[in-house]
Amino acid sequence: MSPGPALIVAGVGDFFDAVGQFFDQLAHISWGPLLLGLICFGIYLSVRSRAFYNVLRAAYPGEKIEFKRIWGAYIAAYGFNNIVPARGGDVIKLFLTKTSVPNSTYPAVAAAFFVELGFDATMGAFILLFAFTQGVFPKPPDFSKLHAFDLSFFASHPRFLLFVLTALAIGGLVAFALLSTRVKAFWARVRQGLTIIFDRRRYFREVWLVQFGGWCFRFAAFWFLLDAFHIGGSVKNVLLVLGVNAVAAVVPFTPGGAGVQQAFLVKVFAGVASGATVAAYSVGQQIAIAVFSLSVGFLALATIFKFRSFKEVIAAGREHRESEKAAGREPVGGRLQ
Repeated sequence: MSPGPALIVAGVGDFFDAVGQFFDQLAHISWGPLLLGLICFGIYLSVRSRAFYNVLRAAYPGEKIEFKRIWGAYIAAYGFNNIVPARGGDVIKLFLTKTSVPNSTYPAVAAAFFVELGFDATMGAFILLFAFTQGVFPKPPDFSKLHAFDLSFFASHPRFLLFVLTALAIGGLVAFALLSTRVKAFWARVRQGLTIIFDRRRYFREVWLVQFGGWCFRFAAFWFLLDAFHIGGSVKNVLLVLGVNAVAAVVPFTPGGAGVQQAFLVKVFAGVASGATVAAYSVGQQIAIAVFSLSVGFLALATIFKFRSFKEVIAAGREHRESEKAAGREPVGGRLQ
């Protein structure tokens, strides 16, 4: 077996070994801190959904938007992203949000998603700078040695990675060319979704600061989760976990960045606790957050949107998209009708 596939197989094997160690150590988990961590994580998602709600209010000031529907769409999407790769939950979020904002358009709502990235980029840069200066965080050249099956795949197939990046660039150019006949109308809708960023004071007050408040609850959540798995909550340890999450977010090819997070956490906390404890934590926190967010997300779907499954939401989204195209209210084949 060549080194590339061997790394990938090893990464998959390490991940499932860690899953086994997590279930072996269930009896040793401190359930109080675990529950507090999940509550804080739920508050974090709710606060972030409020920032997203503020973005939509700025884009559609004349429309009545119910916060509970935006919250439900946000939570449901996060839960779905934890069980499907490549952020498939964002499709659900797009449909549920679009149908929750009267007279909205898909380009505007999709553009609104990107407003959140301003905070993520600024905070992520600070966290990664801290992580890389601690001496335990792996450097980029060593990423391929971590047995993270998604990172290992691209590290061992650089030509395929180059092909993917080239294909994405060409796809973007083709999409722009197809939209060129009515590009002004399309970008007007995109700009509408980004309205709040053109008012810097309002953006800082209603988005950045709100997201920072949510980030504080996320910080507390990981502190409690580290205590629950006996790694030990501390400012340094939490920032290292958040650094791992930042790297995993860049490679969203597995649900919740599972392979990347597990490999990084094992490396980062190797000298803090026993190998079995670190391995159990590396997947235990992901399993706990995934189960919690998926449960709350499904509850939101059932009670707010009256859907009985994620599959039903996807089917409804396709039907709605087709009806929009047929009515000529959305781009058809890249052209606005």
